[in-house]
Amino acid sequence: MEGILSVLSYGIGTILGFVLIGALIILILHDVTQKKHTVLRNYPVVGRFRFFFENLGEYFRQYFFSGDRDEMPFNRATRAWIYRSAKNEGAIIGFGSTNDLREPGSIIFVNHPFPVLDEDRLPTPPLLIGDGYCKRPFEARSIVNISGMSFGALSAPAVRALSRGAKAAGCWMGTGEGGLAPHHLEGGCDVIMQMGTAKYGMRNHDGTFSPEKVKELAEHVKAFEIKLSQGAKPGKGGVLPGGKVTEEISRIRGIPVGKDSISPNRHYDIANMDQLLEKVAYMRDLTGRPVGVKTAIGGWEFINELCDTVLRRGKEYAPDFIHIDGGEGGSGAAPQTLMDHMSLPIAEALPRVVDSLLQSDLKNRIRVVAAGKLVTSARAAWALCVGADFVVTARGFMFSLGCIQALRCHSNTCPTGVTSHNKRLQRGLVVEEKYLRVANYARNMDKEIDMIAHSCGCRHARELRREHVRIVQSANQSIALNMLYPYPVVGSRPASKQQTAAAAAAA
Repeated sequence: MEGILSVLSYGIGTILGFVLIGALIILILHDVTQKKHTVLRNYPVVGRFRFFFENLGEYFRQYFFSGDRDEMPFNRATRAWIYRSAKNEGAIIGFGSTNDLREPGSIIFVNHPFPVLDEDRLPTPPLLIGDGYCKRPFEARSIVNISGMSFGALSAPAVRALSRGAKAAGCWMGTGEGGLAPHHLEGGCDVIMQMGTAKYGMRNHDGTFSPEKVKELAEHVKAFEIKLSQGAKPGKGGVLPGGKVTEEISRIRGIPVGKDSISPNRHYDIANMDQLLEKVAYMRDLTGRPVGVKTAIGGWEFINELCDTVLRRGKEYAPDFIHIDGGEGGSGAAPQTLMDHMSLPIAEALPRVVDSLLQSDLKNRIRVVAAGKLVTSARAAWALCVGADFVVTARGFMFSLGCIQALRCHSNTCPTGVTSHNKRLQRGLVVEEKYLRVANYARNMDKEIDMIAHSCGCRHARELRREHVRIVQSANQSIALNMLYPYPVVGSRPASKQQTAAAAAAA
């Protein structure tokens, strides 16, 4: 019996050997004769290791080779801080910081010699959005909120966890441009509905705008946001690959199942500033809700023209808030050229917007929402110092859900189920657990922003000003933000080209 088994095993081994040799020969012939890859043509089989390591290189660097502060878009130190905050493990470290304060652009807060005592601290007050200009203004309680991420770009469990976490933390949640899904409403949180260029969720079957649907949506959301562009891809509409367009997403967006969901690169009915402000006023009258604008900034022109037009037409035409997305934004998939090189980063865009609003005496009328890699309490506090009223983040909350920066958001193969519609991958995202981490992250962000404010001598975070932070210019040389961006005189708005031309014509 043993002899028979020995012969059989020898025979099976021989057959497998021939199969492997045959497969190797076929592979060599294929590589040598193919014309697509030079490396494989010159180095058959062995050259395949080059592609293998190229694909896995970013993951090896992430875990084995890069330092704590070396990676992009988010380094290990930043991710670790978010993970600890989301798990409520505290952000205490020992033996010194790995943050290099000699690096240009680094933030240094100005500590007060006599910081605010515990008994003198005040709760950070909420702010009303649209007060005096719409029937149902929105009281926003949290400084840090969830930026717009559509159902489609995110999975259903991710949206559900964000909704429940936002409710627990008292912050708002943006829908993104993919329409209002039941998952957004599940937790009972405050929701800001985004009107993208394709008007998903607020359109008829033929794709035209539906006032009836918008009025119905207004019963479920706190405000509306007209999206002109986003930091990841200004001038390019949203893209949801057909493989991610499920029946549920098809029903919510009003598009065919399995076909790419491609948004126009701008609104067909908004081609200039007057049309934008008319749309803002129309949506506000239609819904009774505050209406804002989301955009990336390329320079002074947009915000100056917006302020000029509001001053010409009246404050009733002003958006109730303006959401400034820095060029470093990027929770959505986008062409690398646009993501790398289009629009100003938030560090330059935000002061420009705030200064123009101050010059025009519109800062109290138009709330400012800042976004663009503001995932830590220090970056969020910097935004408040500049003049932002609120901070929103998308990727920060994705990390709180368990995102590991696998860079597969667009491929439906996200290993943590945050951006995948694959049920097997979604299984790892347990809503009952992850919503608590979403809430912890939001709460701890607000808590640490207040901690920074108290150290600067402020009673609460909304008292932070530009003089409370310094920006490193070169090694061992920093400058106060109010010197880098001096406060403009309120009401000192210079006349626009159009106003100058009109005055000359009248004369």
